[in-house]
Amino acid sequence: MDQNSFSRITPEIIEMTKLVDKNDFIDPELFIKHDVKRGLRDLKGRGVVAGLTNISDVQASTIVNGETVPADGKLFYRGYNVEDLIDGINQSNHNGFEEITYLLLFGDLPTQKQLDDFHNILASYRSLPTSFVRDIIMKAPSNDMMNGLARSVLTLYSYDDRADDTDLSNVLRQSMQLISLFPLLAIYGYQAYNHFHDGQSLLIHHPKPELSTAENILHLIRPDSKYTKSEAKLLDIALVLHMEHGGGNNSSFTTHVITSTLTDTYSVIAAAIGSLKGPRHGGANSKVIQMFEELKKTVKDWKDEDEVTNYLKKILNKEAFDRLGLIYGVGHAIYSKSDPRAEIFRSYVAELSIEKGLKEEYDLYELVERLGPKVIASERKMYKGVSSNVDFYSGFAYTMLGLPMELFAPLFAIARISGWSAHRLEELANNSKMIRPAYNPICAEKKYLSMAERHG
Repeated sequence: MDQNSFSRITPEIIEMTKLVDKNDFIDPELFIKHDVKRGLRDLKGRGVVAGLTNISDVQASTIVNGETVPADGKLFYRGYNVEDLIDGINQSNHNGFEEITYLLLFGDLPTQKQLDDFHNILASYRSLPTSFVRDIIMKAPSNDMMNGLARSVLTLYSYDDRADDTDLSNVLRQSMQLISLFPLLAIYGYQAYNHFHDGQSLLIHHPKPELSTAENILHLIRPDSKYTKSEAKLLDIALVLHMEHGGGNNSSFTTHVITSTLTDTYSVIAAAIGSLKGPRHGGANSKVIQMFEELKKTVKDWKDEDEVTNYLKKILNKEAFDRLGLIYGVGHAIYSKSDPRAEIFRSYVAELSIEKGLKEEYDLYELVERLGPKVIASERKMYKGVSSNVDFYSGFAYTMLGLPMELFAPLFAIARISGWSAHRLEELANNSKMIRPAYNPICAEKKYLSMAERHG
């Protein structure tokens, strides 16, 4: 079967789809009648409590006179405010990704010796099995880097003699190996795609054990392997801010759900990658970049607030960009007044934009960030406030670093594998029950019809 035949949607499939659409649609009023929280969230964005976690916390409200009111967002890793962790990284001028990964996995901030030892362990694991790149990554490279990453993760199962062992020590070993290998799997996958699909030169650099994760990413992706300290610092901060976001985010929740079946680590992480790939979760920063590219072509004066506002209204009214009615990077399921990750990241992005001569583009981002929530509030019925989220600036930051858009979502995964690993270990450590929520059936019982009695 050739590619065109494999991907073809036949007229028969189109007709069958009408049956799916007819019989699977559920009246939205029934969700209200049965008190079902769609998306496991209420109208104010509060999640249905499905478990307990000691790994991270997201706060977006406070109690005033007995009432819950929106507040500036806060993010905590193992009880530490992320703002304080970032300040500590800057003051001591060390690499944040390795330190905060240690914190997420083990619950405590490492001493210098513990951090050095941890770095060395990660460096020792940063090597793929013999011929893996040639036999797995280079053969049939995917045109989607997240699918390619998931496939590579699943294939590593075959190289692990203890793949199905869910003892904590073995899962910790697997987790640390995957944390180390994700940059290689993602970047080599992109290099293979770039070579075989786009006809570009094939560049495969070996990682350097003395480099941090952020430094190795820039070393692996760039032809000359060169980068500045400010570039590596910005990428390191981006990884820290994307590492974890409470147990309720979709991919971390997926990690808990799949882990609860006691399946293997590779299957769990592949499922989490599949979750993160979705444009509603990890794919939003690419959409932000695409939205801004059209905005820059359409809006003549980037400093004209009225012109920018009118364009944003067209986006909301499905008259511009992808016509889905979304201003990407503005709004979040939990945060209302502010996303602490965006607040932290903004200053680093602003600094690099000056270094790269892109201050005018940054000013446009800042203007849309200010106008976007006002436009949404004027055009939509709001149950809570909206603000920019971390995806609003991350794509712009990666573009300034010269990173291809195909790697934006994999970069998210390179960071989030630390959080997923922590959640997997937590689920196993508590020996919890298999997660199995309930769905209310609304289909009436039907009498069986023989073939002769059925009429199409």
